[in-house]
Amino acid sequence: MDDEKKGHLLSFLKVIPPVDFCCLYGSALHSTNHDKSTMVDFILGVSDPLQWHSENLKMNAEHYASWMVLLGGAKLITEVADDIGVGVHFNPFVTWDNKMLKYGVVRMHDLVQDVLNWERFYLSGRLQKPVNMLVDNLDIENVNSVNLRAAVSAALLLLPPKFIEEDLYAKICSLSYMGDLRMLFAEDRNKVKKIVQGQFDLFQSMYKPFLEEYEGKGFLRFSSSENHYAHISQDCGLTVARSHVSSLPPTIRSQMRIKLGKKKVISESGQVLHEVVIGSREEAAKCMQKVLRRTVMVSSARQALSGLLTVGGIKAASYVTNKMEKAWRSWT
Repeated sequence: MDDEKKGHLLSFLKVIPPVDFCCLYGSALHSTNHDKSTMVDFILGVSDPLQWHSENLKMNAEHYASWMVLLGGAKLITEVADDIGVGVHFNPFVTWDNKMLKYGVVRMHDLVQDVLNWERFYLSGRLQKPVNMLVDNLDIENVNSVNLRAAVSAALLLLPPKFIEEDLYAKICSLSYMGDLRMLFAEDRNKVKKIVQGQFDLFQSMYKPFLEEYEGKGFLRFSSSENHYAHISQDCGLTVARSHVSSLPPTIRSQMRIKLGKKKVISESGQVLHEVVIGSREEAAKCMQKVLRRTVMVSSARQALSGLLTVGGIKAASYVTNKMEKAWRSWT
């Protein structure tokens, strides 16, 4: 994104209360997207959502569903996000400076926990794809490196011995869509492909350090590139598979231990660790996939219900209709 556009979008932050984190995501970032009507998507991280929404209601009450403002205000908005949704409140269809915006507000603690642990695998999935960080007071970009490394390991477990670079980014991109109920009827079936192809250079720069790390460990081997896509072969041995599993977040490994069993090992520091029992790479990949699919399914269902409540019936119908039209065009 060029500095002029970035500066322009930064000015939106002047009309809302201060935030600790702000990133842009979605199709508006695609280099191939020239649709001026595309909604610009923000994620905003704040220390106290209740206080933030209270202040924002004084400044921008029109951004919220009228029934929520009338019946409970900031307290109801926060409770619906936390108790029904996955901790994120979205205000879509916000008109600002002749642009259509959507912004999601999340507690910083919840954002960090999801990035590190994939507890809900919602915002962590967003941050596995290219984003443009406009505000990063708590260095989420650095924290997110744990999330990116885990995404590479998860994708490699699901990929065959040989693949091309585009396949890797597509697999990473698809992790957070596995089990997503929207993909059944309200999303473009070519969504992953479009995301990767539209932002291929950004994916490359995001994941280059981790691919170089895994190449140095002997996990990956790169051969001559074709159309900018490197050909990659990977070690599919059990030892490497165990290393990939150990790079997954604690919440995912814990659920895998329940399904596959656990064993005690002593670390170099003398600490007792409980590792997942892995009989084969295929078994580990299948188990991980089931865990991720269930996590995404629950989160997407909760967030969909929360979204229907918070945006109001007319806006929700308009949003779903727009999504379904895109999905229909992708199938015809």
